[in-house]
Amino acid sequence: MSLKQFSACFLLFTGIFLFSCTDTPPTDEGTDILLANVQNKSLYLTELDGMFPESATTEDSTKIISAYVERWIRKSLLMQEAERNIPKDLNIDELVRDYRASLVQYTYEQTLVEQDLDSLITKRELNDFYEKNKEQYQLDAPIVRCYFIKVPQDAESLAEIRTIWQANNAADKQKLLDLCNKNATEYLLTDSIWYKVDIIAKEMPKGTISSNNIGGRKAFTIQDNDFIYFFRLLELVNRKEIAPLSYIEDQAAKVILHRRKIKLLEEKKEELYEQKTNQIEVFPYTRTPKK
Repeated sequence: MSLKQFSACFLLFTGIFLFSCTDTPPTDEGTDILLANVQNKSLYLTELDGMFPESATTEDSTKIISAYVERWIRKSLLMQEAERNIPKDLNIDELVRDYRASLVQYTYEQTLVEQDLDSLITKRELNDFYEKNKEQYQLDAPIVRCYFIKVPQDAESLAEIRTIWQANNAADKQKLLDLCNKNATEYLLTDSIWYKVDIIAKEMPKGTISSNNIGGRKAFTIQDNDFIYFFRLLELVNRKEIAPLSYIEDQAAKVILHRRKIKLLEEKKEELYEQKTNQIEVFPYTRTPKK
């Protein structure tokens, strides 16, 4: 329903405005409708343009308007009360100027970053960063690379999954993946990804593995009333040890990009300074202390 259509329906079916408009009637009858006044502020129907779904009935649209007006009134009252209670030493105009300047600068910096920042990070850069900063990436909890499968007891291919698991043949990896995709509730079969031990532990019966016992649980199969669990530990890095690069790679990439961004913006500032030197005037001033 368009705003024009709703305006006609609104007048036809309601016959009244949501709020009295005797003090400030519309300037052009039929082109706009006054919905509310709060002291010296007015709300007109055209300000709600675009808020009405095409399928909205008159009743739906009236509810939308009513809810909006109620929010607008409360917001306007709060704003006017805030304006009356502004501290005398608060310079609103200065704050607005500062905010505008910050917003304009931020927008321009984002444009520069999108246009000029090189976001490609090589493996060599990641390795160099890691070697220089790895002491900062001490683990607060153990992490593991592992294989893990959780299969319902009544899974159709359970016996085949068990056979492939026990054989532990790399050539059967794809077949195991296909079977897990069709039968398993959860499975982790990517050997390059690290996981916190607690994440794996949540998928098993309580106490099966933990930060304290994971070092002794190299490979096992257990079951409960509903599931069979297969686990094989590939590598463990304990708490307080340095995290491997592959575990913190995303964090490292973000730091590298952030540093590039700071450098890019600083270089741009210097470039502008050099280009605009002839437009800059600095006037010497020495402040004389008060006696």
